[in-house]
Amino acid sequence: MKIFQMTIVVFLKLLPFGLLQDTSPQMNILQEAVRDDGNVKKEFDFIVIGSGPSGAVLANRLTEVPEWTVLLIEAGDETNIVADPPFVAGALQFTDYNWGYKAEQEDGFCRGCFEKRMLYPHGKALGGTSIINYMIQVRGNPLDYDRWAAMGNPGWSYKEVLPYFIKSEDAHIEKADAGYHGKGGYLSVSDVPARTESSHAYVRAAQEAGYPYVDYNGKSQIGVSYVQGTLRNGRRDSAETAFLRPVRGRKNLTILTKSRVVQILIRPETKEAYGIKYVRNKRYHEAIASKEVIVCAGGIPVLRDLPVGQKMYDHATFPALMFQLNESIVIDEEKSLTDLNTYIQFLSGRGIFTSLGGVESLTYIKTNASDDPDPSYPDIELIYVGGSLNTDRGLIFRRIFNVPQETYDKIWKPFEDKYLYQIFPMLVHPRSYGYIRLKSKDPFHWPKFYANFYSDPENHDVKTFIAAIREVRRINSSPSLQRYGATMVQTLIPGCEDHVFDSDEYWECAIRTLTGTFYHQVSTCKMGPEEDPEAVVDAKLRVHGVKNLRVVDTSVIPLPPTAHTAGPSYMIGEKASDLIKQQWAPTPFNLIPKTE
Repeated sequence: MKIFQMTIVVFLKLLPFGLLQDTSPQMNILQEAVRDDGNVKKEFDFIVIGSGPSGAVLANRLTEVPEWTVLLIEAGDETNIVADPPFVAGALQFTDYNWGYKAEQEDGFCRGCFEKRMLYPHGKALGGTSIINYMIQVRGNPLDYDRWAAMGNPGWSYKEVLPYFIKSEDAHIEKADAGYHGKGGYLSVSDVPARTESSHAYVRAAQEAGYPYVDYNGKSQIGVSYVQGTLRNGRRDSAETAFLRPVRGRKNLTILTKSRVVQILIRPETKEAYGIKYVRNKRYHEAIASKEVIVCAGGIPVLRDLPVGQKMYDHATFPALMFQLNESIVIDEEKSLTDLNTYIQFLSGRGIFTSLGGVESLTYIKTNASDDPDPSYPDIELIYVGGSLNTDRGLIFRRIFNVPQETYDKIWKPFEDKYLYQIFPMLVHPRSYGYIRLKSKDPFHWPKFYANFYSDPENHDVKTFIAAIREVRRINSSPSLQRYGATMVQTLIPGCEDHVFDSDEYWECAIRTLTGTFYHQVSTCKMGPEEDPEAVVDAKLRVHGVKNLRVVDTSVIPLPPTAHTAGPSYMIGEKASDLIKQQWAPTPFNLIPKTE
C-alpha cells in the first residue's frame, strides 16, 4: 500500500515540470521561435487566440495558404511527455495545465461536494483542454446538427459537417461503419488497446438488454460500443501533437506561449477588430491583424449589447453509481503502477496506461422520461469505467468530482479491496442552463461560473437521471454481469439517509448531493441569425455588428450536443477554416463538398 501511494505521489510531482521534456526537432523550433519577444513580428494577416482543438486546426489550415501569416497565441505553456499516458488524464487537472476554475455555490446541486462547489477544469497549455481531457471522441447525433441548421444556421446540417469530421481523422476503428471515417487526417482516432474483462462483460450485458453494438460515430448512435479515443500508438493525440507539431516549421506560422490576451483592439467608430493587446514576460505587447482576429478561447469583450455568457449549457453527471463484482476483472491500479511491465508495455502502445482514465465503453440510451419524438435521439450517455473512485484509494479520482474525504470514507473506502465498476450517466440534452459573469473589469480575474444544474421548472433533468439509473440497474441484471455477481452498492449518500434507498426521492437527493461535470460548456457565444436575441455570432461565426472578428470554438454551439465537445470542436475549426478561405483566399476557394 505504501509503495503504491508513493508511486502516485512521485508521479504527480513530475507532471507539472519538464523533467521529461520532448527533445524532438519540432519542439525545439517552437522554443527558439518564442524565446525573445524582440524577434516576434507585430503584424499578421490573422491572429488566433487560444490553441485548443479549434484554434490548432485554424493555425494549421490557414497557414496552408503561403501568402498568409498567422499568429497563434496561448496563455499556457508547453506540456511534456508525462502528459502522454491516457490513464493519467484525471491527475492532469491538478497541475498547471489547468486554469483551476470552480463553479459557484448554488443550492440545487453539489450540496455534498467539498465547499459545495464543482471543479470546472479548462486546459491552460499549448493544445488547450485537449491536453487534460479524457480523449473520448464523439461527434454527436445527426439531429444535433440538423437542428442547428433549422435554427437559422445554414451550412451546419449533418450532411454538411460530416465531411469535416472525416477530413480531420486518421481512424483505426475495428468495428467502423463504412463511409463515416477518414484515413490520413491529422487526428488519430482509434480503439483503446486496454480493455478489462469487466468491460467485455458489460458490453455483452448491454446487448443482452437490447442495445445493439454500434459505431456511435457512424450510422446510428443508440446502442453500446467500446470507446473511441484520440490516441496515436496508445498515447494522447492532442490538438498540439495532431495539428500543430507537424506544421511548426512553416515560416508563416508564429506560436506564442505564456502570452495572455487582455484586450481585443476594436476601432469604436467603425466597430472593426484590428489586433490584440497581450501580456508576456510581465510586459504588455500589441499585435495587429490585417484581416481578422479569431477568438478560440470561449469569449469576447462586450462592445455591442450581445448576450455573451448569458446562457451556458453543460453535461451533468452523478459520480456515485457503482457495482460490486465477485472476481478481479476490473482495473487493479495498485498492481499496475508498481509493476515494471506496465511501463514497458506502454512503450509499445499497450497496457493499462493506454486506458482513457479508466473509461472503456459508452452506451447511448433513450429513457422512458424522454419526450423527444425521434426514436434515434438519445437523452443519456452511460460511461462505463472498469474501476471506481476508490481504484486509487481516494488519492485522485474522488478529487476530480470534489468528493470530501469523509464522504469517500463512508461510501467508497469500505470497498477498497473489493472489485467495483462504475457507471457515470451523462445528461446529454439538459433543459437547465447556467451563465457566466465577470468578477470585475480586470482581465486577470477569473470569471464566475453558475452551472445552475437541475433548475428546469418541470424537474425533467432529475427525472431523466432517475430513469437512467433504473435502466443501468436493468443492464446490470443481464446474464453476462450476473455471472460475476454484479450488485449495486447500496451505501446511503450522506444527507439522504431519511429517504428509502432506490426510491425516486432518494435518487433525487443523491444526484443533487453529489454532482459532477465533464466540462462540456457550450452556447456562451451562441450561433444564430441577428434577429435571434440570444445569438452572438452568425452562421459564418462572425460576431454580429463587429467587423473582422470571429468566435471559433464550442461556445458557438447553440444547443448541447449528444457528444463530448472535443470532437465538435475540431470540426468547427475545420469548417471555419474553409469559411475564412472562401472569404479571403487570394485564389478562388470552394467549400468542402457535401456527402451524398
